[in-house]
Amino acid sequence: MAVTIKDVAKAAGVSVASVSRALNGRDNVTDETRHRILDVATKLRYRPNDAARSLITKRTQTIGAVLPDLHGEFFSELIRGIDVAARAQGLHLLVSSSHGDVDEATAAIRAMQGRVDGLLVMSPHVDASFLHESLPEALPAVLMNAPQDHSRFPTLNLDNHGGAVAMTRHLLGRGHRRIAMIGGPAGNLDADERRRGWLDALGEASLARDALLLDGDFSEESGYAAGKRIVALAQRPDAVFAANDMMAVGCLIALVESGVRVPDDVALAGFDDVPIARYVTPQLTTVRVRIADLGRAAFNRLIAELESPGSLPARTEILPCEIVVRASSGDA
Repeated sequence: MAVTIKDVAKAAGVSVASVSRALNGRDNVTDETRHRILDVATKLRYRPNDAARSLITKRTQTIGAVLPDLHGEFFSELIRGIDVAARAQGLHLLVSSSHGDVDEATAAIRAMQGRVDGLLVMSPHVDASFLHESLPEALPAVLMNAPQDHSRFPTLNLDNHGGAVAMTRHLLGRGHRRIAMIGGPAGNLDADERRRGWLDALGEASLARDALLLDGDFSEESGYAAGKRIVALAQRPDAVFAANDMMAVGCLIALVESGVRVPDDVALAGFDDVPIARYVTPQLTTVRVRIADLGRAAFNRLIAELESPGSLPARTEILPCEIVVRASSGDA
């Protein structure tokens, strides 16, 4: 049978209250008594009952994260950032995926209620109506990459538009005029903002009217399919800007298989700077997003809200991106 707090108290010759105070680090226990209790607890291999503790403290010591997907390097980096920050605080992380579906996002959020102290939410379906219907008032939450049409929750967004503008300007500065884009999923905020930045930069150069936008869904497969379509064009673009690195990698494979030289024939750039971008040949020029830092910053905002409820303004913070120039755009 599992050792209980009463067993520790009996073996140490103290009250249950004294054991509780000692194990929770309270200062109203003498050092001698604390050491005796800790020694007994160690010898008996006592483990606190987290469920019982939650009933008393009203805390689960767990943070939830609802993400649109768990596949791919972007989400593994995001989870890593959140998890490292959580472990530093002695907290657990409960992760669920909505698989890009609004009903599954709602179900995941509801399933976590009562199991987590706060929630991190990244979903393409986050809007005022979704938040009102899915998130209870009493559950602290921080949003990531969400539209700025709400005022209830703190939000951290990547500067997707600014990053796409900067990358397109970089390609224009290299002398490219026909810059195609492989877009992301329809209705996805990141994809929409990156497409908008690409078009805005082309518009500055009076090149937006004939801009070529190829369908994509952030997967390698869709990038590969777009690359094959580019190969078949009578007039190929000078450069291809993929809305994420995984599509850029898929496109690169398709181009190389077809004998198209990158960057000599077609320059190529991506977005996110996932680890694989440094290990393909040629190395991928991309927009660096500090993905783990996004997760860590969102977690820290949530912890601040848990420690001082209502103290944080429900404002949107924009995290900057930066250009990383490598060989795929002909610069290295």
